[in-house]
Order: sequence, then structure tokens, then C-alpha cells
Amino acid sequence: MPHDVGRPRSVQPVRENGADMNVTRLFQITKPVRSILCAVVCAILSHFPAEATQRVAVFAFEIQHGDLVQGAPDHRTAEEKRLIMISERLREHLAASGLSMVDIGPVAEKAAATNLRSCSACADGWAQELGADYAITGVVNKVSELILSMNVRVHDAATATPLTSAAVDFRGNTDESWRRAIDYLYKNLLWPRLEKLKK
Repeated sequence: MPHDVGRPRSVQPVRENGADMNVTRLFQITKPVRSILCAVVCAILSHFPAEATQRVAVFAFEIQHGDLVQGAPDHRTAEEKRLIMISERLREHLAASGLSMVDIGPVAEKAAATNLRSCSACADGWAQELGADYAITGVVNKVSELILSMNVRVHDAATATPLTSAAVDFRGNTDESWRRAIDYLYKNLLWPRLEKLKK
């Protein structure tokens, strides 16, 4: 006898030993359990705060001149501008690497009137007052118009402990040579050493 295909029949779901009902009951039971587990996990994670961004106070670079040769041109005005430029450039490099820059404005006048080369503890104390983790100072040593060097020191602001430093020699007393020197010093020397401190 041929099958009747003209009218579709309703198909009842097949139940085997009440399996679908058991699944429903299981879901109803496990739902509050999942809520409790989520609450417990959240409570545990709340005790592990996210790693705080390290705060850095970068003080303005200083310059130390060698014996001036009689008759040599005086480039102090240009050099003062370059000191500002490399200080800002170092801050930009550090910020781009994920560190938080502390505004040294409140102590900038005192810092400018102090020889930080011989009073690194002064910078450390001011950095701590500003809420920084690290105090960074720098100096350019000018031997002549051709021979110069750049030095950066990093201290723990809370303990005044020297943490690391970096130095580079460079040639030429120009904007470009100073810029290249601070970029090289940061990328190849200072930042790799700072990364080690974070580990």
C-alpha cells in the first residue's frame, strides 16, 4: 500500500527513559551552583590587584663644561635648548614604553637651582614627594665642540638606592648629534636595563 505523502504528520519527540526531563532538572540544579562559583572566583580575583604602572620623575638634564678654549664660540644658549630637548625626548621614550611620567613642575625651580650631579639624594627626595617610584637624572659632559658624552642615572625614589645607569659618547655639538645620542642611549642601553629591573 503506497505511503500517504499528501499530508504531513506531526512527529512526537522520542523520549528515552525521561532523558530530556533529567537534563532540564540538571540545568535547574547547576544554575545556582554556577552563580556561587562565579561569586567565589570574583572574590578571589579581587585580592589580586592589577599591576600598577611605575611612576617616573625625569629631572632636566644638566651640562658640565670642560676648560673653554680661548676664542672658542659660546654655544650656551643653544645648549640650554638642547638640554630641554633631550629631557623631553627621554620622557617621551619612557612614556611610550608604558611608564607613567610624574610632573616635576612643583619642584622644577628648586631642582634647577641645585647641582643634581653632586646631590642625587635631592632628586630622590623630590621624586618621592611627587609620588614617583624612580628618580632619573642626566648630564651632558662637554669636553669640546667635537667630544661630548651623555649620562643617565636611575635611583629608587623611596630608598635613594642607585638602580642602573647608562652612558654614551658622541661627536658634534649639534641638535642632531644630541638627538641621536639620547635615542641610542635609551633604545640600546637604558631601556633594556630598566626592563630587567621590572622582572
